[in-house]
Amino acid sequence: MKKTIKRTFRVSKYVIYKETLVDYKEHFWSFLGAFFGIGIIAFIQSHSLTETENIFLIGSFGASSVLIYGAIQSPLAQPRNLIGGHVLSAIVGVTVYKIVPDIIWLSAPLAVAFSIVLMQYTKTLHPPGGATALIAVSSTGKIPDLGYWYVISPVLSGCIILLLVALFFNNITPNRSYPSHSRFIRLLRKKHAHGHVHPNKIKK
Repeated sequence: MKKTIKRTFRVSKYVIYKETLVDYKEHFWSFLGAFFGIGIIAFIQSHSLTETENIFLIGSFGASSVLIYGAIQSPLAQPRNLIGGHVLSAIVGVTVYKIVPDIIWLSAPLAVAFSIVLMQYTKTLHPPGGATALIAVSSTGKIPDLGYWYVISPVLSGCIILLLVALFFNNITPNRSYPSHSRFIRLLRKKHAHGHVHPNKIKK
């Protein structure tokens, strides 16, 4: 019994230590990734799309940034989940809005619930996707008028920008790897390692 208590205490102590450990380098790259990812989307909206009144920066992108820049090893943060979760949820949201456009107490829960199930079924679960579906049915102004164009822009186009920035900043140091378990990333690093031959191995 005492051994079990001591082991539980050691495990708890380790978990608390890991959770409270401050990794300044990791936080630095997370900050830069989120700054440039959201910054690029905001810049495009403020400088390029004002004439068309298009909405390019939606709230769910902020939640996605937490995952793809701050929790890059999470299964929910992988590219498949980022793109698939947002796009499928956007389709669900627009479809529900077209069917029940004026009944918010019904359209809002239907959009979120169906988007969750569809993401689960397609293995693209991405929590911010629920917000993307909700935005489609609850927003006023330009977004409802976009119809299924909402799926392409701002959702898909914004996700691509966030992903490209994530691929850069999340692989800029040897300690960061994104996507996790990616053959592409491992291949790049393998070639990079082969390109640096140790001086002692160079034949004279």
